[in-house]
Amino acid sequence: MANLNLTEELRRFPYPFKGDTYRYSNNSTLLTPPRSIDITGTYQKEIKLKRSLLTEYHTRCFQSFPTTNKAQWEAMELVMTNLATYFPESFSLKVEDEKHIFTNHILCEKHEFIMGDDSTLPYEPLDFIGRQVQEDLILMMQRDGDLYLDAGQLCFPANWSLAFNHGLSFKNIHFPIPGFKEEGLDERILQFLLNLEAGNPWGRKNWSLMAGNRMDTSIETFNVWGKERRKVTKENAGEFVHLRVEVQKLFRLPRSNAILFTIHTHLLSLEKLIEIPEWRNQLYQILVELPPHIADYKGISLYKEKVLAYIEQKGDRDL
Repeated sequence: MANLNLTEELRRFPYPFKGDTYRYSNNSTLLTPPRSIDITGTYQKEIKLKRSLLTEYHTRCFQSFPTTNKAQWEAMELVMTNLATYFPESFSLKVEDEKHIFTNHILCEKHEFIMGDDSTLPYEPLDFIGRQVQEDLILMMQRDGDLYLDAGQLCFPANWSLAFNHGLSFKNIHFPIPGFKEEGLDERILQFLLNLEAGNPWGRKNWSLMAGNRMDTSIETFNVWGKERRKVTKENAGEFVHLRVEVQKLFRLPRSNAILFTIHTHLLSLEKLIEIPEWRNQLYQILVELPPHIADYKGISLYKEKVLAYIEQKGDRDL
């Protein structure tokens, strides 16, 4: 791989696999650096899409309970500080007396506000800062030994609904995942999350395959993108099918004790992925071995064999 002439897209793509098999697990690792967000070459395109979705389908893309207000301000402060710290050429944050001045140099936007004063922002704090970053932002509030999805800005969901899950507990949200409860993963991961400490954020990668390159695959729009799965063929799979990877990060907010969950979605077509032989061979082995119940849940079953046939024809003799 070191000798390959890779594009910037391939070098930056968060390839998720480490072995030739895949099972559900808590594959979180300590986050280094402790950065809640990232900026990629598709920033302007995705921010434009997010803002368009928020304008047209606001209740689908943003939900909050009034009790999350302080946590929203805390999450906004964290994200805004991270933007200015890790991307100083693109974002800046200044404090003048009570006034904060946040500048997005990529979009040539300047915003002045007073921290904690709702009347100085055009949207709720999480809705405001979510319009500046590619990540979807979810707030889980902790009470009674459990976590609840009480606020979120979600424009690029992978086949789930923010409106449906708003207010649900962690276990109820993940109940549809096959084996998640039966194998005890729900309780183990919940306990892991409840023990998250401020200053020690964690990150993980989640993956799926999808027919097409649509970022917004919410349940509400399944009638639009779900039928694309039937259009996959051995001949078009390389261009049409994409590996979808979510880089997910978890931050404990010390003042509110909420957990900020950031989700950055990346897409890579199969025809680009197979340019790296190790990735091509590994994805092939994972798909061959993938248990049917996981393939079904990830929505791959309908066209998995066509993807395998495509990779086989591109793999020559080394598969």
